[in-house]
Amino acid sequence: MNMFKLRLSMLGTLAVILGVSTLGFTLLMSFIGDLDIFSLIFIVAIFNVVQWLFAPYLVNMLYKVRRMNANEYPELQRAVGELSQRSGIGTPTIMLSEIPIPNAFAYGSPLTGKRVAVTKGLLDSLDADEVEAVIGHELGHIKHRDVQIMMFVSFLPSLFYMLARTLMFSSYYGGRDRRDSSGLALVGGVSMLAYFVLLLFTLSLSRLREYYADQHSVLVVDDGARKLSEGLAKISTSTWKTQRLTGHQAGLSGFKTLFIADPDRAAQDTLQLYQAKEAVNDGDLVRSVMNRRVGSFESLAELFSTHPNIVKRLRALNA
Repeated sequence: MNMFKLRLSMLGTLAVILGVSTLGFTLLMSFIGDLDIFSLIFIVAIFNVVQWLFAPYLVNMLYKVRRMNANEYPELQRAVGELSQRSGIGTPTIMLSEIPIPNAFAYGSPLTGKRVAVTKGLLDSLDADEVEAVIGHELGHIKHRDVQIMMFVSFLPSLFYMLARTLMFSSYYGGRDRRDSSGLALVGGVSMLAYFVLLLFTLSLSRLREYYADQHSVLVVDDGARKLSEGLAKISTSTWKTQRLTGHQAGLSGFKTLFIADPDRAAQDTLQLYQAKEAVNDGDLVRSVMNRRVGSFESLAELFSTHPNIVKRLRALNA
């Protein structure tokens, strides 16, 4: 999947999301008062903006993140500076997360600035060149403004969800006559359907943004496709092993859309990787995946995932 096709796919998905939202609002406003809708839009918008502004502080607490000292991991800090220059962006603040699960994420807001965090588990599990490729991926998210785009897009399904909850609640407890209650329940059901459709397309856009960030790493990191492929495979297998040994899982799902790989899918991803064939090393493991067929159940499960299927992702990286 090349950059041009990715851009077209993302623009098409975004157009569908905006189109479904516009159609949904038009139908809803023809049934209920404009003031109620706009009041709810205002409340949900304020909530999302506040969440965006202060989310970095919550991320820091949840994942035990601190600012990396100037003398820590000098090779990593040099790589971040060089790759930021190649990416045409300012060098973000480098953060360290003290959790054993190998992962990385880009985040930030106008209050905190742009940040890239790597976990202690990532630095312990991956080779330096694989960490470099992971950093290239995260810088791609910053360059493409993925945090802001996904915040805007996620606002739309959350709004329809709140509309559905409000209308259905009013239909049962609003003290209206049976005809009005039935009408509110019907509109609430339509809102819930719109929420579900928008959620699927939002998840699809999230997966496309991951492919896009992968391709950015390939562009700015020497031999980036190989390094990132092996890094992603190792992240999945190391996460699964760490979870089995330590049971460390609590709290990881809160902001997993930020992660380079979904820790909740580590067991499934590892199973898919090792189903291909026995591999002697990381390179063999990645190459063995290229010809593996993705089953119908795996494709269906991917529809409800924030991250691409690991086999499809590795195949796209090496296409």
